[in-house]
Amino acid sequence: MPATQTGGAARTVIVTVDDDPAVSRAVARDLRRRYGESHRIVRADSGESALEALRDLRLRGDSVAVILADYRMPEMNGIEFLEQAMDVYPGARRVLLTAYADTGAAIDAINVVDLDHYLLKPWDPPEEKLYPVVDDLLAAWRTEDHRPVKETKVVGHRWSARSSGVREFLARNQVPYRWYSSDEPEGQALLTAAETDGTSLPVVITPDGRALVEPTDPDLAASVGLATTPSARFYDLIVIGGGPAGLGAAVYGASEGLRTVLVERTATGGQAGQSSRIENYLGFPDGVSGGQLTDRAHRQATRFGAEILTACEVTGLEISGSSRTVLLGDGTSVAAHTVILATGVSYRQLDAAGVDELTGRGVFYGSALTEAAGCKDQDVYVVGGANSAGQAAVYLARGARSVTLLVRGESLTASMSHYLIQQIEETPQIRVRTRTEVAAAHGTRQLEGITLRDTKSGETETVDAQFLFVFIGAAPRTDWLDGVVQRDDLGFVVAGPDLAVAGERPAGWPLDRAPYHLETNVPGVFVAGDARAESAKRVASAVGEGAMAVMLVHRYLERL
Repeated sequence: MPATQTGGAARTVIVTVDDDPAVSRAVARDLRRRYGESHRIVRADSGESALEALRDLRLRGDSVAVILADYRMPEMNGIEFLEQAMDVYPGARRVLLTAYADTGAAIDAINVVDLDHYLLKPWDPPEEKLYPVVDDLLAAWRTEDHRPVKETKVVGHRWSARSSGVREFLARNQVPYRWYSSDEPEGQALLTAAETDGTSLPVVITPDGRALVEPTDPDLAASVGLATTPSARFYDLIVIGGGPAGLGAAVYGASEGLRTVLVERTATGGQAGQSSRIENYLGFPDGVSGGQLTDRAHRQATRFGAEILTACEVTGLEISGSSRTVLLGDGTSVAAHTVILATGVSYRQLDAAGVDELTGRGVFYGSALTEAAGCKDQDVYVVGGANSAGQAAVYLARGARSVTLLVRGESLTASMSHYLIQQIEETPQIRVRTRTEVAAAHGTRQLEGITLRDTKSGETETVDAQFLFVFIGAAPRTDWLDGVVQRDDLGFVVAGPDLAVAGERPAGWPLDRAPYHLETNVPGVFVAGDARAESAKRVASAVGEGAMAVMLVHRYLERL
């Protein structure tokens, strides 16, 4: 049943959702009695219908101040609903309606969805139990800036690699946008208005009405208000990379008074930011999506004063006395006393015929979240045997007809966490094929099929496929450090005790002390997270190393 609405369109909205019709009407009645003249009340009887209503409100530019959700709803409980509602209206205040027996779940929800309050049912009399809570939440909501955000419009083709890249860039940078297919009337009308014939796609129409044809990431970032150039020429600390390690370093550096700038080539979050669900991160017993964790860390870093630059490619590092200068792809540079390398890793490319030509047109590297909607009722293939592949398979199985996990090894136990293996075993839509690799990808305009090869027998099989997600291996993004910072044979940065040879300081080390634990062979240049040789490759350890690197930065600066 669709959500029902009362009141005029210009008023701020309060949303309530409960699957019990009597309770739903009672909540809406009490809210309307107190707030009906100044707010519009939207009532829904399921999480799905409420999400649909929220998306419609967002598209119209309406403001939602408070969302009240019942905990015990079938198919999608109140916590699950609020978690998805956060992605639509992150600034709305969130209330969970619970029975006394559910208070434990409500307390857990404080971590999962930043719950603002939970109300025990019944809430009679509302003058004592409901209205004071809503009054406080509305007052808190009004203190923040909730001016409507004008949307960016993207016109492209579903099987265009660059169209896919633009959508992923905007989504990962939390930029509201609306997608229009160039094959449909609305998309054609926008192309006509933009005075382009659509031969070059995508076309991005900015909130101020400018049309950008096949924009680069830096052009796109600048057009939607993301910072792309540093505001100063010299800082205390430059953090390179915006994954968990880099965000952790930015939070701790800025919060401790260091003039901090973070430089990121695409979007903050790194590989973790693309994870549909991280369930083994401390403090989140019900898990947290990579996007939500990234968004919180990003906001936390900027609140402390860290400057975050997006779509900035780092091309080199120069050392001049106590200054460390980072060279950027646009020919500019930025300098600081210290640098933390938190560049993370990227997925290795799949070495199979036809894959390169079909990348972005059915073959995707680590973009399951962006493309998941298009996988509904499809047969999907995921390549990889580690946690990222497992998380993607579980997430895609929510809508796909089937998900086949392709693993080169004998089993998942060597590379995947136990909790994920259990989830995969309990999900009937997921099938695991071990000792299997992709030998080729087929298709003209888009992916149409893949050839699978048994790594033991060599036998091959060709299957129909429109979606192939690849999560294989990890290659560090460190080529630009060649000749300056010491790396191992695989490109990972060597630091601390690992630099010593037979207990001696590294060759060329200029100081009378040994390198600190995360310090590279260049004094004042540190490494944290997945880019470090022998790192743990886990979100928690990356965040911890980012914080530890800042502690060592302080120690270094004290001795300058």
